[in-house]
Parts: sequence; structure tokens; C-alpha cells
Amino acid sequence: MPRGLPPRLSPMFPRVTAVLVVQHGGDRLRATLDALRSQTRRPDDLAVVLMDADDATRRLVEAQRPSHVVSLGAPQPFGAAVGAVERTLGEPDDDRSSLWLLTEDSAPDPTALEALVAALENARTAAIAAPKLVAWDDPRRIVRFGRSVTRGGRSLAIVDGELDQGQHDDLSDILGADPAGMLVRHAVWRRLEGFDPALPVVDDGLDLGMRARLGGHRVIAVSSASMRFADTGVAGPGAEPGGRGARHRARVARSAWLHRRLSDAPVALVPLHWLALLPIALLRSLRHLLVKTPGSIPGEFAAAIEVMVAPRRILRSRRAIADVKTVKWSALAPLRIRPDEVRVRRQQAAEARRQRARGRVDDLQFLQTGGGWVLLATLTLSVVLFAPLLASGGISGGGLLPLSDDLASLWRNAAAGWRDVGGGFVGAADPFAGVLAVLGSAAFWNPSAALLGLWLLAIPASGLGGWFAASRLTERASLRVLGGLAWAVAPPLLDALAAGRPAAVLVHVLLPWLAVLMFAAGTSWAAAAAASLVFAAIVACAPVLAPALLLAWLVALPLSGRAAVRLAGIPLPALALALPLVAQQVGRGAPFSLLADPGLPHGGGEPDVAQIALGQANGTWGRWEDALGGLVAEVVPPPILLAVLLAPLALAAIAVVASRRLRGGLLALALAAAGFATAVGATLVHVAFTGERAVPVWAGAGISVMWLGILAAAILALSTLRRGAAAAATVVVVFGILAVAPTVAALALGRTAVGPAPERTLPAFVEAEAASDPRVGTLRMQPTADGGIRATIERGSGATLDQQSTLASTQRDLTETTESIATLAGNLASRSGYDANAAVEEFGLSFVLVGAADADDTAAIAVEQRARAALDGNPQVIPIGETDFGPIWRFVDADPAAPGARIPDAGPLAGWIVTGQLVVIGAALLLSIPTGGGREPDRRPPSVRRRRRPARVPASDDVTTSEDADVDRSAPDAVSSGVTPPEEHPDAEADESARPDDEDGGDRRADEA
Repeated sequence: MPRGLPPRLSPMFPRVTAVLVVQHGGDRLRATLDALRSQTRRPDDLAVVLMDADDATRRLVEAQRPSHVVSLGAPQPFGAAVGAVERTLGEPDDDRSSLWLLTEDSAPDPTALEALVAALENARTAAIAAPKLVAWDDPRRIVRFGRSVTRGGRSLAIVDGELDQGQHDDLSDILGADPAGMLVRHAVWRRLEGFDPALPVVDDGLDLGMRARLGGHRVIAVSSASMRFADTGVAGPGAEPGGRGARHRARVARSAWLHRRLSDAPVALVPLHWLALLPIALLRSLRHLLVKTPGSIPGEFAAAIEVMVAPRRILRSRRAIADVKTVKWSALAPLRIRPDEVRVRRQQAAEARRQRARGRVDDLQFLQTGGGWVLLATLTLSVVLFAPLLASGGISGGGLLPLSDDLASLWRNAAAGWRDVGGGFVGAADPFAGVLAVLGSAAFWNPSAALLGLWLLAIPASGLGGWFAASRLTERASLRVLGGLAWAVAPPLLDALAAGRPAAVLVHVLLPWLAVLMFAAGTSWAAAAAASLVFAAIVACAPVLAPALLLAWLVALPLSGRAAVRLAGIPLPALALALPLVAQQVGRGAPFSLLADPGLPHGGGEPDVAQIALGQANGTWGRWEDALGGLVAEVVPPPILLAVLLAPLALAAIAVVASRRLRGGLLALALAAAGFATAVGATLVHVAFTGERAVPVWAGAGISVMWLGILAAAILALSTLRRGAAAAATVVVVFGILAVAPTVAALALGRTAVGPAPERTLPAFVEAEAASDPRVGTLRMQPTADGGIRATIERGSGATLDQQSTLASTQRDLTETTESIATLAGNLASRSGYDANAAVEEFGLSFVLVGAADADDTAAIAVEQRARAALDGNPQVIPIGETDFGPIWRFVDADPAAPGARIPDAGPLAGWIVTGQLVVIGAALLLSIPTGGGREPDRRPPSVRRRRRPARVPASDDVTTSEDADVDRSAPDAVSSGVTPPEEHPDAEADESARPDDEDGGDRRADEA
């Protein structure tokens, strides 16, 4: 007889055999054995299953003198372990004999077995009695109590993670329960053949209860029987914290759900359910992207495939149900979870996510810490600078061209296929064309107006981005204002606005937002996905930044710890967009052409190293050499003046090496160094051409990165000052604004390359034709200073920015197509007797336009006059007249329907490329959509926040849909989200509190930037 277990009291009492499954041993096993000995109604026999037990565990079990011991060499599922020992027990004595299923981590209260036995004895139709599982360390909290399913078959705990206040004491009839602590009539167990082997981890107890119900028995919940349960994975998937545990629970739960769907469905619907497994997995994967649990996507497909390839398990489960079924499935309907209850649970979860999201937004204190003033100041500056452009409704000059008039053309130019530039060719699209398509779609009624909107909003958007980025580094209002204003009037932004470089403007606007999202990416899938899209947009606008940004990404990966899983995919959208272009440029032996600036090739001043160090990208000294008609330059040399004005910012940044924010400061200075090296290297790369002239890569993008690093280092250094931080920030801002004063004045006075857009870019006659035939072709011949002619073919109403391609701008040699165009233009510009009809039909041309030569260029004027005379005497063209763009002629044999005027088919490869890009970008876009999840900010006093909170285990193995389900709380501050430390969240383990306030009045933010 087992020691501590008394003999049977009387034959009138039902016999109970406790089946204990042991896997880990240790303190929890000791507590469970002590709980068995303290039962007011002790079990009659003790049967133990030892799985891979060590000697200490074996001695501990043998000391209890169990009636049966079964040793298994390796861990087995709970159902298999119970079945292994149950087969050694022999036939049950009578229908009243029961099995009490226990795990080493389930310690029952002293009266638990007495309450369970009484419940079965009082309800003679009941076959299973389930206890209330409470938390091991906190018995006041219910871990799980009972289990049921929704109408769709999803398994849910009836009570899950609630504080026990007696609110569920009236719970009685249930559909099923978790297996731990379950008391089952032995005879019924034999008839049901125990747990289904096809459900080894999840829903085994639920399935047993459902089969008992179908066999005419009841399953009851016994609220007076309580059992402490640690949920270490002996029975069930376990409550292992972290992303890997959550993904494992999601996969096994989904596999069990699909198995039960096929085993429980009517036989006629089984094939349909089987065929729908993979399509449903795809749809659910999209949902996982939306709810920010992408880690569960592989599990979705793994579960579907696992069920699809195991038809024998489905057949066995269906036979097991058929063998015991005596009632209809409709008898189980009243015990299912009602749709209104499921809806209430979802609403409560959504409200919790919204509350957490509101908490994070409120904690930013936008208005209280100067964000409103930054926005007001930058909006005012933008209106002052660009008010003259508002009346024109458009913008032009420098590297600006209008966008296509319709969204269809805009998005077609963003995809691999036909490129309407350089005579036309089939090739990969520049990723920048995709950015322009998104930008133009914002003004779908007139896409070109989006460029004007970009100029109007560039300074305010940059100011907001600078403020938000600074808010991740400091809580001081003065330093946040410094970040916003200094970034809004940064020299590279103003130079890009003055030179008409939309790609460079977008880079400067997006860089601080990338920094903000990278801070949050370590703890939020939505932020990581949004960061990947912003990363792709920046690289699309400035490919020269790709090496520096990839280097920063590689540095962030090891610093983020286990949260690196979220950062790992950040370059993927950029790679998906650029890969076709990379393959084409490398294939033609021009890999360095990938660094070329997208858009219209546009030359400008080339800065030297000293100018780059002072933040100047246009080859000047901040325009101080021309300030006040040159009077300032006569008094103070412009380089010295500019260096003095930028000295406060530089000194503040360098001072970070002597501050308490050293680690973050060094990272910021490293970023600045990478930007400086990128800018210097850009001036050495000449891969694009405008005519015969090579165009260097714009250095301003690298200077923007450099400016971001310097500004971050300065904010980190000033945040450590006990006093005087606001005064120092004021000096930095005032001197910085003075440094760019000449550029601001030039923009305000209209003395830059940018101005109002003209009414049209081709003669009105051509635009009238283009209204009915968007593919009408015009051969445009522009006399050049060297006595030559630059010939281009323009379709419709003229060239657009989204049509431009670096494949054409970096082409060093004439192609067969460009040679044909050159031959046609050269012969039309001279009296040669050349028959142009074949070329006109090949290119689908209707008009020829000769541009006006520069009045001071005698060689160009001679070429223009010679071309005019030749065309006037050419019987193949008919003169139309003079226009604002020069004289225009029409080809006599022009055929608008000529094959050359149509867009050729790009072939199936272009379609596959576009499909692949859409899949990657679409996945990132779905994942980036916020759902209101996230961690709630910590509003506790700093003294409380200094203490670490113990990790907390999730209360349920049910799969959560919150984006925090996969959150890794061990991420370092370099990628921490939010402005204040997060509070403990019930669905994830708690993370370490953020750094408390410095005792000497320093900043509260983390040391790492």
C-alpha cells in the first residue's frame, strides 16, 4: 500500500487512481506530492509515469510507494503518457471507478478530490469532472476553467486569466476542459479510448469531453475543486514567454483546430474543408500581417500542410467519434460559446489596445513640449518662402518636371516594362518612380500638384520629424524644439528646395521618421514594417545612401538583442524594388550606375570637402559670398563666417564624448561620419549624363545623414546639462538660422532655379492633339552650344518626371534606337534629301519642334537657322508656325496609329516582377497598418520605476491577436519604443524599466540613441 495513501475506506466508496505524469521533477513535483498527501479524500492508488527522469526525481517518486510506475525514455505528450500507465491498471472494478489525471505542476487544494468525487457521485450521468485551474504563484487568479468552442470551431477557455471573485461558481455543464486535474470514470475512458493521438498537445481534453457528450455523458465543472497549475508544458503547449513560445502555441492550436474541423464535419463537407485549408491559410496570413503577428504565418501553413498530409489521423478520429456517438451534434450547440460573447471579447481586447495606444500618444506631450510651436513656425516659414507658387498651381525648374496626368500612366511607369525615354525601351523601373506614383496619387485629380504640395510641406514635415526624433532622445522641451527647428532649416534641405531636387527633398523629410520608427521597431511589428517602407523610399530617392543605411542596420541588429527578428526584414522592400534594376545594370556591366540620382539628370555646383563639412551641397559657402551684393564677403571670408555660425552645433555634438550619454553619442557621431563619407564619395561618382556632360551624384543626401547624426549628438550632450540647456539650445538654433539666412532670402525672393510651372511644356497645337491621342509623338531638336543638336522624342503633352530612367541617363554609348533618332534629327536639320518616312513610322512621330537657341550663343543660333531653313524646304513636313517653344512642323505622312506610337508588350517577365514586388510591398504595408496595440506607458513615480519587475507568464495558451503577443522584452534601449517606459502587459513578459531620472537633474531618456 502506498505510504501516505490510506486503504480503501469501504466498497461503497468509488475507487480513484491518481495518474501522475512527471517530466521535470524539482520543487513543483514535491509540492504536488505534498498536496496529494494532504487530500481530505486521498486517492486509492497512485500510478506514476516518469519521462526521462533523473535519479533524484526517481527517488522522490519511489518514496511515495506508487502502485504502478512506467518509465519512458523520452518525453511524450500527456495523452500518450497517461495511456501508457493506464494500460497497466487492468479492467476497472465498476462504473464508479475513476482516473484522476495529474501533472507534476498541478498541486490540488486539500478538498479538490473530495469535491470532484462528490460531483461525479451526485451526477450519475456525468463522466468527467473538471477542476478550477488557478495560478501557481497567485491562487486568486484563475488560469483556465472549462473549455468550449465557437460556431466556427475555435477552441476558447470559458474562463481565462480572471481574478477569482466567485463570479463563476455557478458554472456547471461544459463542453470540455483542460486535461490537468480532470477526474474521468475509468470505464468511460476505456470506451472513449482515451485522448485522441491526433491531438497530442492542444484540445485533447476538449475532444475527450465532446466525445463523452456525443456518447450521452455529461462533462461538469466543479468550482469548489481548485488546483494550482504552473502550465510548464507537461499537459498542453505550456506558457513559455517570448515570441517563440507564442508562435509554437499558435501553430499547435491551429493544427488542432483544423484537425477537429475535418474530424467533426459531415462527411460530404470533408473534401471541401480539405481543399480550403491552403487558401484559408493564405487569408489568415494576411490577417496576421494586419494584427502584427507575422511570426505566426509560417505556423499557419505548417498547420495546414500537417493536417492535409495526414488523412489516416482524420479517418481514425472520425471512426472514434462514430463508435461512441449516440446523440446528434445539435445536442452540443447550447454549450458552444455564443457569437455575442465572442464579439464582446473582441471589443474588450480592441478597447484595451486603444487605451494603450492613447496612453502612448498622450505621453508624447506634443503641445506641452514645443511641438505646436515648431509646427507653427515652420508652417509660417514655408508660406513666406513659397507663397508665389500657390497662384501658379504648379512648380518647375532645376530637376523638376510635371508628373503624368493620369494615375494609370503614373503607376505603369512605376512598374517594370516600357520606358518612354531615349526613344523607348523595355526595362526595370527606378524605385523612385514608385515613390512618385504614391506621391502623385495623393493629388489624384492633378498628380503634378503633389510636387507643389511637397515643396509647401517639406519644411513643416521636416520640423515635425525632427521634433519626434528628438523626443526619442530627450524629454526637455527646449531640446525637442532644437531638433525640430534645426532639422527644418538644415542646409541640405534648403539647397534641395532651391535646386529643384524632389528626391533629395523627400530624403531629408523621411530620414527623421525612419529614426523614429527604428526606435519603436524593436517592440512593434507595425513600426518595423513602416520603417522598412520608409527605408525603401529613402533608398529609392537616394541610392547613394544604401551603403550607409545598410551599415546602420547591421549595427542595430546586434544591439537589439532578441528583438532583431523585427529589424531583420527592414531592407526587404527596398531590395524587392531595386532587384530588377540591379540585375539589369549589373548585367550590362555598370554596377556603379546604381548610385545615380533618379529623376531628371540635373547638374549643379560640386562641393569640395570643406563645403561638405559645413553642410553645403551646392558648391557655395551658404550663398554668403553673394550676400548683400558681396559686401559681407568683403568684410569676412564666407568660409570663416559659415564655420563660426555652425560652431555652436559642432561643439555641442563633440561634447557628447565627455557626457554621460557616451554610447548613444558615439553612435550618433558614427552616423554623422558615415553621412560625411557618403557625401564626399558622391562627388567622385559621375555615372549620369545630360547630353555629353557627366553629372555627379548629389552630395546633399549624404549631408542630410551627417546633419542627423550631428544634431542627435548635440541633443544627447545638451540633455546631460543640469542648467543652461535651454540657453545653449537657443544659441545653436539662432546661429543655425543665421547660417542659412542667404539661402532663405534667395528662396523668398525667387532667385533660385525653382519657380511657377509654365502653362504647358509643348506647344498648344501638340497638347490639343495629345488630348485625343496621348501617344502623339514629337521630335524635339534643341541646338547646343557646341554647334550640335540634342534630339529627344516626347509623347503626349511632354516629358514627365515619372518617365525618367537611370537606365537611360547612365547609358554611356548610343544604342541602336538613339542612333536612329540622331540620324533622323541630323538629316532633318540639313538639306540632305533624306527619306524620313521609315523613321517617322518606326517611332510614330507626328511633329518636329526646333527649340530656340540662346541669344548669346552664336554657334547654337547658326544651328537653329540651318535647321529652320532645311525643314522649311523639306516636302516631308508642313510648317505649322511659331510657338513659345520655337517653330513647329507636322510630318506629312504622320500616322497616329503607327506601331511605333503604341506601347509594346513587355512580356511575361515584367508581370512576374511586378507580382513579386507587390507581394513584398503589400505584406509590409499590411503589417504597418496600426491596430491600436502596443504597450501602455509607465506613469509610476521614478522611484518605483527604478525597480525591476519580475517576469510574468501569460495566463492562457490561447492565441492572442495583439501585436504585443510576439514582443521581446529584452530589447536594449537602442530600439526601445515610446517615450516613457512601458507598463507590464498581461500577454507578454515584462521588460526592464527604462533608465530613471538622473539624480543631478539630467535627462530621463535611455543612453542609447
